[in-house]
Amino acid sequence: MADNAYARAGVDIEAADRAVDLMKEWVEKARRPEMRGGLGGFAGLFDASALLSYRRPLLATSTDGVGTKVAVAQMVDKHDTIGFDLVGMVVDDLVVCGAEPLFMTDYIATGKVVPERIAAIVKGIAEACVEAGCALVGGETAEHPGLLAPDEYDVAGATTGVVEADALLGASRVREGDVVIAMAASGLHSNGYSLARHVFFTQAGWSVERHVDELGRTLGEELLEPTRLYTKPCLTIARETETHAMAHVTGGGLANNLARVMPPELKATLDRATWTPGPVFDLVRRLGDVAQPDLEATLNCGVGMVALVAPDAVDGALARLAESGIDSWVAGDVTVDPDQKGTVELVGQHPGW
Repeated sequence: MADNAYARAGVDIEAADRAVDLMKEWVEKARRPEMRGGLGGFAGLFDASALLSYRRPLLATSTDGVGTKVAVAQMVDKHDTIGFDLVGMVVDDLVVCGAEPLFMTDYIATGKVVPERIAAIVKGIAEACVEAGCALVGGETAEHPGLLAPDEYDVAGATTGVVEADALLGASRVREGDVVIAMAASGLHSNGYSLARHVFFTQAGWSVERHVDELGRTLGEELLEPTRLYTKPCLTIARETETHAMAHVTGGGLANNLARVMPPELKATLDRATWTPGPVFDLVRRLGDVAQPDLEATLNCGVGMVALVAPDAVDGALARLAESGIDSWVAGDVTVDPDQKGTVELVGQHPGW
């Protein structure tokens, strides 16, 4: 660290410069043709003339973080997958309205800049941006000595996308008779980690190195499973099938997030018997003695995204999702809601629960 006043206060400018050098390779891969300039500018630039092909473009924006999953990454000392969680949280909030993500920026706050660790985080973000089809146009790494411990960090990001006004998905399109298609989650994704960490680390006293037979790997490996990205497959079914709405299953669980796209006169009923959540969900339930309503209001319980489609679009949507490697199935349907509350009801029981 350079011997100057700022360095003595705990901020290492040279380390930050080294981190930028290490991440350049990955940021360069996460470009789109509309991106202008490169890493290091005061602002990221994106050529808006790309929107001229739209009749009435609506810009969509989303911002989020990954919650306390970063604590697990720090415990395991593995940082190259947390970027997938960050990108998934923001771009798949856009895609539910039919918007294509165009570009993203990220923010990393840390107690001490370790160039290799920052580069690993950005590597994951860039790789996820490539998979989602959006450009990583810039970001910020801030060193906060005294506020965060040297090994601590947090990440956040924001993304902007575009959708044609008459292609906007949402509650206004949902109809009686629509079918609910569920898309499998890869694991816990990025929500409910405060509950999961309490159950595994505090109540059960397990370590991240513990091999768990039910999981077939260590607890740390399971908890760091990256969030599945649904962006491109969901855009495909939105463009090629009669899809009316989608819901990204994040904080609040399946029912609460699906309710956000339900009109008050209709009700969605989902049958738990149509899927078996991954073993990590059952472990949280049993080890923590967590009641099913609490579990379902906190974790995704095996469903990361849902789509509401017209009955004659079901086969096409399932086929396109399968072609994209997304396991999906019919989980329920939409009927008239006599109480006019736009509710979502989960019925039945998961196999083996």
